[in-house]
Amino acid sequence: MNTRQRLEAMGARRPAPVGMAMRTAPAAQSLPSWPQRASFCPPGMEARGGKCVSSACAPQAHPLIDAVRNAELAEYDRTVRERFDAIVPTLKEIAGLQHEAGFEQRAQQIAGERLGFTLPEAVLADAWITTLDMRALYGHSVLQTYHWLARDFTARWDGHAEAQAVERFFIECGFHEVDISSCADGRLKGLLQFVLRLPHQAVHRRKSYAGALFDVELNVKHWTETELRRFREGVPTTSDAGTRYLKIAVYHFSSSDPEHEGCAAHGSDDTRAAQAALDRLAAFRTAIENGFCCGASVATLLIGVDTDTDAIRVHVPDADGAMRTDCAVDNLAVYRQTAGMAASEARWRLDTAIDEAAREHGRSAPESGMRRLIERLLTNNLSQIDYVCAQHNGRYADIGHAERFINIGDGFDEVFLRNLAYFGHLHTIEEGAADMDVGVKILSGLYVARGLPIPIAIHHRYDAQVPGSRERAVARCRRVKSAIETRYPHVAKEGLFIAA
Repeated sequence: MNTRQRLEAMGARRPAPVGMAMRTAPAAQSLPSWPQRASFCPPGMEARGGKCVSSACAPQAHPLIDAVRNAELAEYDRTVRERFDAIVPTLKEIAGLQHEAGFEQRAQQIAGERLGFTLPEAVLADAWITTLDMRALYGHSVLQTYHWLARDFTARWDGHAEAQAVERFFIECGFHEVDISSCADGRLKGLLQFVLRLPHQAVHRRKSYAGALFDVELNVKHWTETELRRFREGVPTTSDAGTRYLKIAVYHFSSSDPEHEGCAAHGSDDTRAAQAALDRLAAFRTAIENGFCCGASVATLLIGVDTDTDAIRVHVPDADGAMRTDCAVDNLAVYRQTAGMAASEARWRLDTAIDEAAREHGRSAPESGMRRLIERLLTNNLSQIDYVCAQHNGRYADIGHAERFINIGDGFDEVFLRNLAYFGHLHTIEEGAADMDVGVKILSGLYVARGLPIPIAIHHRYDAQVPGSRERAVARCRRVKSAIETRYPHVAKEGLFIAA
């Protein structure tokens, strides 16, 4: 019985769809999928009822999953994908009308009905001169869809109460600030809300970098700002509260095709990706301990994500906070072992998995606060594993890259979905050149090879309380756009960048 069937059996009401009601055309080109032949199932899959289903999916109901939230996320996923999937068929229909009388009015009517926004008037008005600029319309449509979804999410979803509860839990575990740096890979775009099931408002610092190779010096600056506020304002805890700053690094790997669909920044080498992230965490911790007196320290945690199943691998710190790449809890195994158990028994088994991982490698168990946090993250992720089993037969069809656009600057946390966007955090193109190069290479293969442009959303936040902050943010966005066009002239010259 899958999540949706269990929800209906309980008599729960389906949540209202997120997004406006609209008429959608049939989906254009589907995302890459596995071969659908009865005689063949991809690695890690087995035939069940005529379908290829992940062998990790439990045949029984799992006692620790959040079925209601799974249904909400499934509806959100469907809404976002339908909005983007409507773009190509809508533009194809508009392209077929460009030489008919009343074309501009008819095109705007179709776009409003199918996409929920209007198209650039100048592009439509110039169609009679040569031909309709479909690249410009496509890039505009992708970015407008993104902005529309962000506005709609802000208006409909209020997670502040949940965020406050999670922040209190963090403090109870001994962490007054949680800072997460993940890989910029688009398959981790739903890391917080889907994979870890944490409200983004509860994680105040989160940035993505190619290969999860976060900027150590910048993170030291963030730590300093946080501690200064604790000393001056006592927020979120006082300086003598005994809580610490927690830095989490998240790398990723592919269980289906580990040699090709892992982290591109590390050559799809899982061990290398994990070690590189662990080295950054160690460097950050050492920088704080060496640079500040009076026993200043931070807590660190390393997490791996199998982007084929969304199952996490949590590397268990010892009592001193040290970690190793080979000492970890595989949550997919925990999910399989605990399905069908009573809830209390499943929780006990999950808890013992942490101790077993430590004992197996001759290490001490983590301190109590870190243990509580790891238990929470593992429990949360069980719901996501079950979600992937129910909605995607246990393994995503698009195990590789299928991002819709590149997001540069500050991320839009309001739109979260796996493979939605490749993210690069940068204030200048020079500092983020490595991230940007990887993103352009990935989306060039997905879109430029087909004659479509690479949509780029450039976004920098500003503080309304600081005079001139908005103007400086706008200038930064324009400077980054210009630098991108200069760095990739062969792509920009052909009109294959659409930035906004």
